[in-house]
Amino acid sequence: MERIVKANDREYNEKFQYADNRIHTSKYNILTFLPINLFEQFQRVANAYFLCLLILQLIPEISSLTWFTTIVPLVLVITMTAVKDATDDYFRHKSDNQVNNRQSEVLIDSKLQNEKWMNVKVGDIIKLENNQFVAADLLLLSSSEPHGLCYVETAELDGETNLKVRHALSVTSELGADINRLARFDGIVVCEAPNNKLDKFMGILSWKDSKHSLNNEKIILRGCILRNTSWCFGMVIFAGPDTKLMQNSGKTKFKRTSIDRLMNTLVLWIFGFLICLGIILAIGNSIWESQIGDQFRTFLFWNEGEKSSVFSGFLTFWSYIIILNTVVPISLYVSVEVIRLGHSYFINWDRKMYYSRKATPAEARTTTLNEELGQIEYIFSDKTGTLTQNIMTFKRCSINGRIYGEVPDDLDQKTEITQEKEPVDFLVKSQADREFQFFDHNLMESIKMGDPKVHEFLRVLALCHTVMSEENSAGELIYQVQSPDEGALVTAARNFGFIFKSRTPETITIEELGTLVTYQLLAFLDFNNTRKRMSVIVRNPEGQIKLYSKGADTILFEKLHPSNEVLLSLTSDHLSEFAGEGLRTLAIAHRDLDDKYFKEWHKMLEDANAATEERDERIAGLYEEIERDLMLLGATAVEDKLQEGVIETVTSLSLANIKIWVLTGDKQGNLKMDDDDILKMGR
Repeated sequence: MERIVKANDREYNEKFQYADNRIHTSKYNILTFLPINLFEQFQRVANAYFLCLLILQLIPEISSLTWFTTIVPLVLVITMTAVKDATDDYFRHKSDNQVNNRQSEVLIDSKLQNEKWMNVKVGDIIKLENNQFVAADLLLLSSSEPHGLCYVETAELDGETNLKVRHALSVTSELGADINRLARFDGIVVCEAPNNKLDKFMGILSWKDSKHSLNNEKIILRGCILRNTSWCFGMVIFAGPDTKLMQNSGKTKFKRTSIDRLMNTLVLWIFGFLICLGIILAIGNSIWESQIGDQFRTFLFWNEGEKSSVFSGFLTFWSYIIILNTVVPISLYVSVEVIRLGHSYFINWDRKMYYSRKATPAEARTTTLNEELGQIEYIFSDKTGTLTQNIMTFKRCSINGRIYGEVPDDLDQKTEITQEKEPVDFLVKSQADREFQFFDHNLMESIKMGDPKVHEFLRVLALCHTVMSEENSAGELIYQVQSPDEGALVTAARNFGFIFKSRTPETITIEELGTLVTYQLLAFLDFNNTRKRMSVIVRNPEGQIKLYSKGADTILFEKLHPSNEVLLSLTSDHLSEFAGEGLRTLAIAHRDLDDKYFKEWHKMLEDANAATEERDERIAGLYEEIERDLMLLGATAVEDKLQEGVIETVTSLSLANIKIWVLTGDKQGNLKMDDDDILKMGR
């Protein structure tokens, strides 16, 4: 199914009955709490058992104990658990109300009016200001930045704190902050149905008798925060439960821990033992009734034949089930709930889990799963940003078969670079990053000598990226990066004299050894987890069309021209050396393109972008077609240092016999990590 949304027309959009922007993450309400909570609680075997026992005790023929002895502990256990569940859900309701009552500026009747988030409708145009949360999934229309750019932080969606760049269509960015023009905007968006894919969006904007292709770069998702952008306007595409954030959250489920499952199993075994014991005692009663019991019937005023021995045994079975009910430990559930509550407070009070830099204590958000922390056997951890600081530093590179970034000693052997070595004196000191240091003077000498391969290598680093530049109040060049890897590579090129200055949707301007050069940006082939590479196609001032590419060596090496065989072998050895030192590596390549061939290819790309079916597959095929017969330039190696305390933490976890698996995007040969690998990364 597809979704059709018209801007500034609530009446038109209401006929599709789209969800409003109110969210619900709670499990219960006043009407559903009792039935749902009781249903969940009676999934516990002991609770179900005592309910059956209570029913049996209401039958006079078999009841030997008053029903009060069962109902009091049962009600006590259920009440305590219900209060705990109600408290947890109260905080969910409180959080929902807080979010639903946030304020947004919505364009209504040609005026910006403050509206609660829950009253925002699909098709509304919203104004966001710097550091504000995004209320719904929006199509970016315009912003305060040049060319309709804006920066967003997506930490609540994917955990990444690096800023992402979003681009408005050029036709809508012209609307700017003109309220009258925005109020007259009546574009119609036809897009995919709500889904949970955070990195994918397909749609078409129809406006002024023309159609414009929409992708994920034009969308700002709920949960993002607007950063470094004074203001922007967006049109609501998905609201409330239809937003990608809520589509990924799912329903709040009843969570059962391994202790709960173990207690249920034990109770079943105990109940089985109780049944067997009851059967044995019932059989004994039947035998006794048939052989001896007849002699007592006169004294009990029983009529002959009123009760058979078998029926007496049947009633006795249920009587013993009631009498021996204390075998089933219902009080154990009470004890566990109290212990869980106490554990949650101990976690909150734990001084060793207090982060002093941000004055943040540990917080147990649920009292249901505490004991699971003590039963962890495996830890699956990301490497970048979790074990490491996610602060990248350019350390080494291989260009045209030669390694730069190592300092040979007198014996012509590789030695470790230390702070005692003299750092390189960069060409353009005034624009160099003061924190960047490089200790191999050979690279600077190659640049000064005009080595074309070295120049082309650094040119790729300065052109093939998604970095945005701006100047601060002191006139210094500041880079806004989506990825620390890109920031490290662009900063390295900047210090070596190839300075990325600015970009527009049509051009990229860099300063090459003091000369300002503007490249026409013809196409940008973006990175994704399948491609594992990114490319740019530019036209230089001489009119030549160049494709510059960087990416994972395992992928890029398959795209090389056969003439690169010798250089490929050398570079592969260098990459293995870099990877052995715990450095993150990328391969760098380029290709010259024929003007006629590029025009034909670009026409097919435009057709693929305008397609409504199999768009991604067609675009991916065209990317594959042009990213071939590449010429290898070399490879980069950047360092990402470990977080403080990682080595001590890994050692402690190992002593606890906890197995640690590090999930990383490195080559398969480098996936396995032990304590020695962690220590090596720490160096």
